[in-house]
Amino acid sequence: MISVDSLTVQHGGSALFSNISFSINENDKIALMGKNGAGKSTLLKIIAGVGKPSSGGVSAPKDFVISYLPQHLLTQDEATVFDETSKAFASYLGMKQEIDALNEELTVRTDYDSEEYYKIIEKVSELSEKFYSIEEVNYEAEVEKVLLGLGFEREDFQRPTSEFSGGWRMRIELAKILLQKPDLILLDEPTNHLDIESIQWLEEFLTEKAKAVIVISHDRAFVDNITNRTIEVTMGRIYDYKAKYSHYLELRKERREQQQKAYEEQQKMIAETTQFIERFKGTYSKTLQVQSRVKMLEKLDIVEVDEVDNSALKLRFPPSPRSGKYPVIVEELSKSYDDHVVFKNASMTIERGQKIAFVGKNGEGKSTMIKALMGEIDFEGRLELGHNTKIGYFAQNQASLLDENMTVFDTIDRIAVGDIRSKIKDLLGAFMFGGDNSMKKVKVLSGGEKTRLAMIKLLLEPVNLLILDEPTNHLDMKTKDIIKDALKAFDGTLILVSHDRDFLDGLVTKVYEFGNKRVREHFEDINGFLAYKKMENLREVEK
Repeated sequence: MISVDSLTVQHGGSALFSNISFSINENDKIALMGKNGAGKSTLLKIIAGVGKPSSGGVSAPKDFVISYLPQHLLTQDEATVFDETSKAFASYLGMKQEIDALNEELTVRTDYDSEEYYKIIEKVSELSEKFYSIEEVNYEAEVEKVLLGLGFEREDFQRPTSEFSGGWRMRIELAKILLQKPDLILLDEPTNHLDIESIQWLEEFLTEKAKAVIVISHDRAFVDNITNRTIEVTMGRIYDYKAKYSHYLELRKERREQQQKAYEEQQKMIAETTQFIERFKGTYSKTLQVQSRVKMLEKLDIVEVDEVDNSALKLRFPPSPRSGKYPVIVEELSKSYDDHVVFKNASMTIERGQKIAFVGKNGEGKSTMIKALMGEIDFEGRLELGHNTKIGYFAQNQASLLDENMTVFDTIDRIAVGDIRSKIKDLLGAFMFGGDNSMKKVKVLSGGEKTRLAMIKLLLEPVNLLILDEPTNHLDMKTKDIIKDALKAFDGTLILVSHDRDFLDGLVTKVYEFGNKRVREHFEDINGFLAYKKMENLREVEK
């Protein structure tokens, strides 16, 4: 269907990847995996036609449609949400307008035998054949269905896009892509700005209605639910597995064990050969044997083991000072902005050591409740922090609060105290800032790198109530696993706002659901909560 042939991308003096080839077939749902900086986004841009390789190319059939959703958008459109989304049908509607205009021209022209007249008839015939081969589209109904699925309300449809945050504009772009029904959809971190319900809707759409898909995502459950093939980009090469993500992890582990075994055997052979050469290099009777072995070593392809696996790495939050039995008590809390009610009469009692999740659609009050806990906004009702409660807070924009002119090392060195000062390099290495990377200025870091650096700062502060607002956006899966293990071992209280089900699974034991201007308490983990929500949604459909 589409062919990637001998792609090479040079960055500076080194190759990001070298001479890679693979094909994308109809109905392939591919997860593009690899650590941050391996070249995943670069590869996606080349397939989309917005990036150029140093050599090699991508070939596709004529009229093949590729749609691409990048990680970051810079849309400045003043159209309404509905009108902007309707642009997905621009070519369809434009074709109809062109046919109507040409037919109108034929009715007024009288030069029936002219070459121009015959050209117009040919053009109309060609366009009409193409137009009527497309299934008739009720595009307004299609636009409405997709916008509602991605979390918009009907009253949002006529609002200008300029009133929406970057995350909501990303959803508009995603809606346009889904409505175009392309042959290949390329998605770079599509779930970063979606809530749990929208992610589930997107999963269903991609598995049941989309053709071929390539996705980069750090949401493990999302990737596992939609993909049937995994391509790993690592050390300038690719490995192609006809398997979904969870099965790929097992196959990759086997591959690396085989590589390690082959590497050790080769190193042993090199050592023995080198020893023979050193021992007999002055011996006349062994000259030919020595020369033969020297040549053999010169021609030898050294076995490489892909990426050092730091999965055994353990991070620990410092011991938390003991707080009172109830670090957070909220009673009858209400918050409004002018006529807009965020939530009313919300109550929650959080015990010391509990790990809870705030979930719900974007805009339903999760971040507002956190701002109330942090004392950043006024409200009606009672909110009390328990005795000796010390808060550590990770906001969604935490990465943007870093000093851009400092190096990675200095950023951590300034706040590290006690024994940890001797382990700063180890800590930075754990978060992939080893070696020269620790001397990088913050301003040259990617979004994911800044998020990791902000997370390290939080790891160094002795607190007993951790509030994390979407901490896993832009983090790769390995880093997320490291942080999740650290949070499991954290001996204080945790409030976590996240739409990453895999991250929440096994970490939180209680869920507060924000929606319809209220806050509901669920005494189960995230899987129990989702099972309950499915039942509730079915009842809503029946109504």
